Amino acid sequence: MFIIGELINGMYPEIALAIKERDKKMIQKYALQQIDCGADALDVNCGTASAKPLLDMPWLVETIQEVTNKPLSLDSSKPEAIKEGLKAARNKTIINSTTADPEKLEILVPLAKQYNSKLIGITISAKGIPQNKDQRVELAAAIVAYCQENGFPIGDLYLDPIVLPINVAQGQMIDILESIREFKIISEPSPKTVIGLSNVSQGTRIHNTHSLINRTFLTMAVAYGLDSAILDPTDKELMDSLITAELILNKNIYCASYLEAYRKK
Repeated sequence: MFIIGELINGMYPEIALAIKERDKKMIQKYALQQIDCGADALDVNCGTASAKPLLDMPWLVETIQEVTNKPLSLDSSKPEAIKEGLKAARNKTIINSTTADPEKLEILVPLAKQYNSKLIGITISAKGIPQNKDQRVELAAAIVAYCQENGFPIGDLYLDPIVLPINVAQGQMIDILESIREFKIISEPSPKTVIGLSNVSQGTRIHNTHSLINRTFLTMAVAYGLDSAILDPTDKELMDSLITAELILNKNIYCASYLEAYRKK
């Protein structure tokens, strides 16, 4: 599983304040903490409240690169902010994300090619959020087709089925999981799959159920063939569940201390 740490995001008050005050130490602390807990890459998001995303994004990229060479997932709804982050990046990058809308694909696919970046494609369009598996697969196929027609390597594409909060979309959970499996057969080679895990528990009222919902859904998604997740790697129970799920699926070799062994890899 390719784990993208979610915590450097301006929606969190502590991160928003660190961005505003240019507090490098706080950002670097979150970066190193997530890596120590098993993150393979770091999501970098200025947050919707950022007044100057075109300045904040490259500052975050430069600040994180001072302490790690892990890949950075540049996360913004503003292509201009992503471009500024790519220009500042020395590490490998992931563009997070394009929708299936042609106007987004026309900007972000060439940008990904120009900067040799991987790309996350979310199965959403101007028509809104898909309501079933078939709509998700249709949007995913449109993203794949555009990438194929424009010379973007499908092996560098991650498809996101859009995980919705269970408290408002319980009936869609199975469709989301089944979409992960079906995305893998859209093309040869197959695109990879990714989810924003925390969405599934967003809005649940009892705080201690958040982690339980997250780790249960993640375990199920792994069984459906999930390749990557944007999540909180500092949640030890979540990470233990992921490691154990991959063990049961024969992706890791069993030993009595398999949790410790995995973390030492």
